[in-house]
Amino acid sequence: MNVSEQDERRICRDPRRDPTVICVVEEPKDVAAIEKIREFRGRYHVLGGAISPIDGIGPEDLRTRELMARLADGGITEVILATDPNLEGEATATYLARLVKPLGLRVTRPASGLPVGGDLEYADEVTLSRAFEGRRLLDV
Repeated sequence: MNVSEQDERRICRDPRRDPTVICVVEEPKDVAAIEKIREFRGRYHVLGGAISPIDGIGPEDLRTRELMARLADGGITEVILATDPNLEGEATATYLARLVKPLGLRVTRPASGLPVGGDLEYADEVTLSRAFEGRRLLDV
């Protein structure tokens, strides 16, 4: 569901990719952003937007049916919901999680929190709250 000049995208053709993990993003630019970090080795599903009732965009306006068809074949074990950390992205992730969970798949969301080099005093409440929720043990 990404932009490409060919029928099958370069990422989908790459045999080194893990075909059991799908990262769901809103737009093609999100694929590019994730690819820059060189950490994710699965495949992608581009929704084509996010749920936004104010803008008249509902789940039926996104590529959710295509996502469910991809998940139905039984080869996927994990779905990463990497929608934007805003109201629309959260609504989309929640909707998709409720849709996918009954399939028995692992449904995850990237951690969010404080940027490296940032100051606590400038962090908003939601970011700070998520940073505390997603804290991890230090290996010292």
